[in-house]
Amino acid sequence: MQTVLMPEAVDQAAPPPPPATLEEAGLARDHVEQLLIKTLYGSELAGSVLAERVRLPYGVLEPLIERQRAERLIEVRGAAGTGSAGYRYALTDLGRERAGQYLSVNAYVGPAPVPLAAYVAYMRTVGAARGYIDRARLRQGFAHLVVSERVLEQLGPAVNANKALFLYGPPGNGKTVIGEGMGRTIGGDMSIPYALDVDGAIVTMYDPAGHQTLEADGDQVSIIAPAPVDRRWIRIRRPVVVAGGELTLDMLDLSFNPITRFHEAPLQLKANGGVFLVDDFGRQRIRPHELLNRWIVPLESRVDYLTLHTGRKFQIPFETFVVFATNLNPADLADEAFLRRIPYKIRIDDPTVEEFTRIFEMNCQRRRLPFHQVMVAYLQRRHYGPAGRPFRACHPRDLLDQISALCRYRGIEPAITRELLDAACRAYFVRGGAAGAPVPGVA
Repeated sequence: MQTVLMPEAVDQAAPPPPPATLEEAGLARDHVEQLLIKTLYGSELAGSVLAERVRLPYGVLEPLIERQRAERLIEVRGAAGTGSAGYRYALTDLGRERAGQYLSVNAYVGPAPVPLAAYVAYMRTVGAARGYIDRARLRQGFAHLVVSERVLEQLGPAVNANKALFLYGPPGNGKTVIGEGMGRTIGGDMSIPYALDVDGAIVTMYDPAGHQTLEADGDQVSIIAPAPVDRRWIRIRRPVVVAGGELTLDMLDLSFNPITRFHEAPLQLKANGGVFLVDDFGRQRIRPHELLNRWIVPLESRVDYLTLHTGRKFQIPFETFVVFATNLNPADLADEAFLRRIPYKIRIDDPTVEEFTRIFEMNCQRRRLPFHQVMVAYLQRRHYGPAGRPFRACHPRDLLDQISALCRYRGIEPAITRELLDAACRAYFVRGGAAGAPVPGVA
């Protein structure tokens, strides 16, 4: 994900407090004991490190560890400090045998899961704490882009409504970037659990590839000064999850791994509390109406239903702002019943000459290239007007990339000349037709 300057957020939900007892953690004793045994499988860990691995206070784990010692599943191999938190624990032969049994049932090893009920309660808090944006905050969030006032005036109410949105229009005009930018405009941060406990089944939630953590690597909490928050949760920036042509219906349901025997959360659950952008909608490997039918209930009732591999179905909050970005006509992709559930449809048109000039200048500044307005005038006169070629918001970036690549190949300092602009346009735009007549470029 691209990192941009975030607006100040005032709508943040407080992280859950740390549990003082196993009952407050909401977990069954047997499940936590199994997790401890699996964590020690093949390892020798100090009590404090073991607590860090499962993200529960050592005071909560200590009686469980003592119970397992009494059952001769765990033994003490030494001490690295005072108190039992400094003991080095390892599995006995019986403990290793038991760990093998546990791993065959469920191979999950990591932070202790959070009960489904606790997650539901937290997401209700997130939804209630979500504030509204105004013009100043919206403009600040899109300061890195050139977006028309008309589009901004439509985006603001759509973001505040937190329902669903169609972004449509010609390709190459920034629908994807605008969709991603809405999540960053909302701003703020939130917490998500590393994993959920749904009636004993594990559903992993945190995805390092799609979630931007706000916690420093190697952060640990001492025994003397315990964490002020429940460390089974991780603090992240408000998520922005993007799925394109690869999206299938299977990716919107729980993914069960038959080898590890635990589930992975679907994309919309990972995006909960943030934005889920369906890019290039209508170009997925499934028919559009099949995908849309999957969203009818969540968009209407703001809850989603997921099914475990056992057949157990459960309800989950749907606090996701869904954005459909497409260069196809929404009326050709969905019927009236579904379009009613997407109350905002915003067309992203081709940029005007003035907007195209600002985009060109902004891209020159990012590449530290000198900008002259005559460059745009030359492009319009030489490569756009005669070919009947429309401006696209992506053209300045792509043409300047072409020029930079050509200058590197020639071993010269990057610069913008008419000769280089001509070369970039010849390489970038498509010419076709029986007589070789120019046709609009594709981006």
